[in-house]
Order: sequence, then C-alpha cells, then structure tokens
Amino acid sequence: MSPRNTSADPHSPEEIRVTQSRVACDGGGGVLGHPLVYLEMGEDKTVECGYCDRRFRLVTRTSDGGYEDPSARAPEHH
Repeated sequence: MSPRNTSADPHSPEEIRVTQSRVACDGGGGVLGHPLVYLEMGEDKTVECGYCDRRFRLVTRTSDGGYEDPSARAPEHH
C-alpha cells in the first residue's frame, strides 16, 4: 500500500491504505521515527497514530498482497 495525502491541505495527516485492521507504525523509521506501536481499527475502518498522526485506512487486498510502506505492515507474531 502506498502513503498519500488525500486532502488539498498539505498539512493534513498522511493517509496509508492497508489491507488489515491491525497495523504497526514506527513513523517511517530513522531519526524522524518513533517507537513501534500497534493500532487496531474501529468500525469506521480507520485509525490514527498518536505519535505521528498518520491515518491508516482499510482497503481491499491487492493482488500482490504486500505493503509498500515499511510503517504500514502486519504485526509480527511471536
């Protein structure tokens, strides 16, 4: 899935389309990142990260089944 800003306002939160209702966010990693957090979507099929304000939106799974953005990935199971 790819991040995008769907609003005309360039300061609105970044939106990342994902194919699972539980996602992980690290703010993009590196010096601009934040601790890895797991987020669960509610009935409205969206969730916002409390650290970086990225908005994750649930969409239909694509044919390749992958995530293009490293901060929008399925949680790791141990």
